[in-house]
Amino acid sequence: MIKCFIKHLLLLTILLTGFVYESSAQTAEVGASLDRKAIKIGEQTQLHITARVHVKDKDKVEFPVLADSIANKILIVGGKADTVVDKNDASIETIGHHYLITAFDSGEYVIPAYAFHTEGAEIKTAPLKLIVATVAVDTTKAAYDIKQPLVVQYTFLDWLMDNLVLVLIIEAAIIIGGVLFLIFYLRSKNKKKVVVEEPKPLVPIHVLALQKLTELRNRKLWQQEQTKQYHTELTDIMRDYLENRYVIKAHEQTSDEIFASLRYMDISEDNRNALRQVLILADLVKFAKEKPLPQDNEQSMDNAVAFVNRTQQAIQLPIEKQEDNK
Repeated sequence: MIKCFIKHLLLLTILLTGFVYESSAQTAEVGASLDRKAIKIGEQTQLHITARVHVKDKDKVEFPVLADSIANKILIVGGKADTVVDKNDASIETIGHHYLITAFDSGEYVIPAYAFHTEGAEIKTAPLKLIVATVAVDTTKAAYDIKQPLVVQYTFLDWLMDNLVLVLIIEAAIIIGGVLFLIFYLRSKNKKKVVVEEPKPLVPIHVLALQKLTELRNRKLWQQEQTKQYHTELTDIMRDYLENRYVIKAHEQTSDEIFASLRYMDISEDNRNALRQVLILADLVKFAKEKPLPQDNEQSMDNAVAFVNRTQQAIQLPIEKQEDNK
């Protein structure tokens, strides 16, 4: 009889242990998902890591901690967390950690399984696959000129009627200016002529940008642990150049807004990628999301110089007339 009692006691202990383990394992339902499973180089997508838990158990669930990068190639550039209450059961909440990720090398990457820790158990998400593709350039198609806007007939009389006040002001200004010029001429007729120096020619914008880039390179800021200052000055130079070259408000825009402003500009894909690398790496350094390697710092400078050289406007030099010596 004692043996029978011991057997029943052991059986009851095993059942209770299994119940406790099952309750602990069911503390949360975890998952991981991507907004897009395939992106192009430089594009971004959202990684969602969630846990569905009972309100009384949410403090028992420990979320995984992610570093600044995933699989050494996928960069985390932003993140946020939120909590959503179940519409049908107010005692159930879904806690979500959402990460904005991107990559600059093409390939197929595996986002590993992430482990959640609860009381006495570890629950893992399923691994995910992210495909990063290069930007395809169709070289078989010829480039077409931009269609010119339709010309609407607008006569001189129409213009004159629309600007009558302006025309009268200009005529009055010309008459007054002529009278003042005549008075000034008569008074200064006998005075010594003042020699007026010719204005110095303006430095072309690409030459000025290249000079500033050379000066920045020679200062060796990132070699002196001033990486953030280096990338800040580098992007300031590029924004100055973009404002003058393409007439956009680059200093008032984010990197994404700059790319949007340049969408219809005559810029090759290689040049766009070079500019994208300079601006995005600077953003990551600015927000302390990445500490670039020395070759990354050099690549940003090389890409900036290449972009300016390849997008500069052609300068038409004046033709000097030579007198024949006879």
